[in-house]
Amino acid sequence: MSESTISVTLEVWRQPGTDAAGRFETYQLDGVSTDSSFLEMLDMLNQKLLTEGKEPVAFEHDCREGICGSCGFVINGNPHGPDRGTTVCQLHMRRFKSGAKLTLEPWRAKAFPVLRDLMVDRSAFDKIMAAGGYNSVNVGNAPDANSIPIGQDAASEAFDAAACIGCGACVAACKNASANLFTSAKIGHLAMLPQGQPERYTRTVAMLDMAEDLGFGACSWTQECEAACPKEISVKWISRAQRDYVKGRVVKGI
Repeated sequence: MSESTISVTLEVWRQPGTDAAGRFETYQLDGVSTDSSFLEMLDMLNQKLLTEGKEPVAFEHDCREGICGSCGFVINGNPHGPDRGTTVCQLHMRRFKSGAKLTLEPWRAKAFPVLRDLMVDRSAFDKIMAAGGYNSVNVGNAPDANSIPIGQDAASEAFDAAACIGCGACVAACKNASANLFTSAKIGHLAMLPQGQPERYTRTVAMLDMAEDLGFGACSWTQECEAACPKEISVKWISRAQRDYVKGRVVKGI
């Protein structure tokens, strides 16, 4: 049995550099296998462009297994595309009908300047992590796994928050370009563990303040970030981080 193929029209954002003007360009792509992933379809497009002597479309990727968070752009207005809980690299072309028009554009945020085409600079996330997303105490070698008892509920919730892959979809989905879901998840998974308690409030204040300084907007609780998150991180982490922020500022005077 021959594989099924479709044709798609791609309207792709092309921008040669951060300070250059961008524009949409339209491409027709035929014979796309419905078994191929979205990024494999873009590989096919780039091969076609190279054959024609044109510049390929720049997009970021690494593992192509929904793990690393490198891939990510907006497809028809949806960060990572139409499927919930799915990264672009795990989105497949069988999701679309033949003749579909797909508009591709990068994350739109002041703190995520466009590097080229669909690639943005997400180093602002690294700066948020550097502000406090770690335990600063040198504890030496790894302790025995059973030396610090951690309840099952706390461990499970910590794992839920730690599932964040830092792709930036939450920022792209938010009308304020807020990084609160990313930041609160990184705050929250440490706050659930005994090792994270000594620096819990200083960490929260430092990371949320850094996000604001970098130009990310404030949370207005529309919850679009949760809907766009490929790991379906809950907005409950935002409310928990905001509560700790107030306690750190007002009660502890940080």
